[in-house]
Amino acid sequence: MEKKPYYITTAIAYTSGKPHIGNTYEIVLADSIARFKRMQGFDVRFQTGTDEHGQKIEQKAAEAGITPKEFVDRVSGQIKEIWDLMNTSYDRFIRTTDEDHEIQIQKIFRKLHDQGDIYKGYYEGKYCTPCESFWTPSQLVNGRCPDCGREVVDAREEAYFFRMSKYADRLMKHIEEHPEFIQPESRKNEMVNNFLKPGLQDLCVSRTSFKWGIPVDFDPEHVVYVWIDALSNYITGLGYDVDGNNGPLFEKYWPADLHLIGKDIIRFHTIYWPIMLMALGLPLPKQVFGHPWLLVGEGKMSKSKGNVIYADDLVKHFGVDAVRYFVLHEMPFDNDGSISWDLMVERNNSDLANILGNLVNRTISMTNKYLGGLVSNPGVNEPVDEDLKAVVTGLKAKLDEKMDKLRVADAITEIFQVLRRCNKYVDETEPWKLGKDESKKARLQTVLYNLLEGIRICAAALAAYLPDTSAKILDMIGTKERDYLDIDRFGLLEEGIHVTEQPEILFKRIDMKELAQEIEKDKKVMEEAAQAAAEQEKAAQVIDIEPKEEISFDDFTKMQFQVGEIISCEAVKKSKKLLCSQVKIGSQVKQIVSGIRKYYSPEEMVGKKVMVLTNLKPATLAGVKSEGMILCAEDAEGRLSLVVPEKDVPAGSEIA
Repeated sequence: MEKKPYYITTAIAYTSGKPHIGNTYEIVLADSIARFKRMQGFDVRFQTGTDEHGQKIEQKAAEAGITPKEFVDRVSGQIKEIWDLMNTSYDRFIRTTDEDHEIQIQKIFRKLHDQGDIYKGYYEGKYCTPCESFWTPSQLVNGRCPDCGREVVDAREEAYFFRMSKYADRLMKHIEEHPEFIQPESRKNEMVNNFLKPGLQDLCVSRTSFKWGIPVDFDPEHVVYVWIDALSNYITGLGYDVDGNNGPLFEKYWPADLHLIGKDIIRFHTIYWPIMLMALGLPLPKQVFGHPWLLVGEGKMSKSKGNVIYADDLVKHFGVDAVRYFVLHEMPFDNDGSISWDLMVERNNSDLANILGNLVNRTISMTNKYLGGLVSNPGVNEPVDEDLKAVVTGLKAKLDEKMDKLRVADAITEIFQVLRRCNKYVDETEPWKLGKDESKKARLQTVLYNLLEGIRICAAALAAYLPDTSAKILDMIGTKERDYLDIDRFGLLEEGIHVTEQPEILFKRIDMKELAQEIEKDKKVMEEAAQAAAEQEKAAQVIDIEPKEEISFDDFTKMQFQVGEIISCEAVKKSKKLLCSQVKIGSQVKQIVSGIRKYYSPEEMVGKKVMVLTNLKPATLAGVKSEGMILCAEDAEGRLSLVVPEKDVPAGSEIA
């Protein structure tokens, strides 16, 4: 019988920096769903990847002194390493710099333009550089970006726009007719009431203020903006072709069964993305699930707050499956979860080391001690056995129900409820007492068989969530019966097999005081390494230039240098390189033209105090008069950096 296809995706991670454990949660969540669907017999396609274009990356690359491609190669590799560290079973890790993706994005943009869904205009509004988003004044919160809370600047640029309103009614109808499309329910209500009902504005889908992006092939001054570029990965990664020559993966797996994303980007996936698909004449994904955030205490993780926790640091101290267990178990269905080192230790010691690890260890140890490791079931049953069997065999139906609703944390809780019942069964039957009475050996064999079978079934169920631990337990039992589809049948554990002689400690108990000392030690080592690297980089950044002809002191005294404050700045219209600044120097204001537009925006210049050569003979550049020179430093790659005073001194101060 041919397996039914199932296509699941995560949002692609933005390559601005190393992902923290909150970012990592999503890939682990998606992996658990993908693994579970495979266990149910589906033919699963699981895609993840990285979003690699944009102004923020262009700026970060410039700060790092490398090209944007070098920057994203490094960060994308770092993200992939963490996804692999967390044992995630994706089928493709797509990058938006992949050639097959870039080709199709240009085709998609052209198609939407040619059919009238995209038009050229101007965008003017409040712009947030970190979010790469324009906002109207009414959308701001306390004058700041409503998404990240940072400052915004006035900006205006030529751009292409997508006619969102053209498809709004059709999208509203789809949401009404497909109540499962947006989950959880609270996210759907937010999208409908806050965005669709008030009316959709046309969406900016190209940019000219930066170059790091996929060029619009028929208008190369523009690059395709993030919405079309990043969102389309879900189809380009399957081999979608605008010209109709779709690959077999696209024909097999589209539409997606599930887009798994963070709640902060649900608007893009439930409004922008479906409308783009409608314009392309493609079916919509079956479901978009906006998961909650994993917080530290009451707030989001932030480097500036110093509260960032990384997956690789957690894995170092707890192991991969312990971290997987925590992030999956601690996240409610539609409310934010919380993580801390203390809580990790508590869950490791109580749930993993005690409820699971201790049960497995003592059951296998008793099988070795009393039965020579031999698994057998003479069927000497008592009423207490039937209750255990009912609880164990009832697990599969509960898991299927919970996972069908994407309630992963609840599903894991159901497994641990069965493990608790198995622990209770140990206390009820007291195998250590049965082992002292030879006449009760048959009853002991039955009790230990029932325990091993309960553990086997729980281990098979855990394969979606704790894959390594699941395999270790089944290996220690010595069973070949591992099929999830059969876990509602009690008694499949083979008789005559032997459990391992030396059961492995699955999860070690952790002392919080000792862990705190290790964390502090690691932090110190990291700080020392970072300091050494910075010093090494600083030492390496030495530039020798060709010396000019010597001048006399009298020559030097002819030049007048003063501190100037830039009070306004704008781009020179006839030039792509020049900025025109109004610079306050004492009681005067001088107009100075500088070739630094590549490295500074007009908004960045305003308010800066700079060093100015004030008695330079006036000159006209691109039709604009310049009355001085702003001093800059130039590195080996030709990048410019303003020379600014170390301390805050008044505008007009002489530089001697």
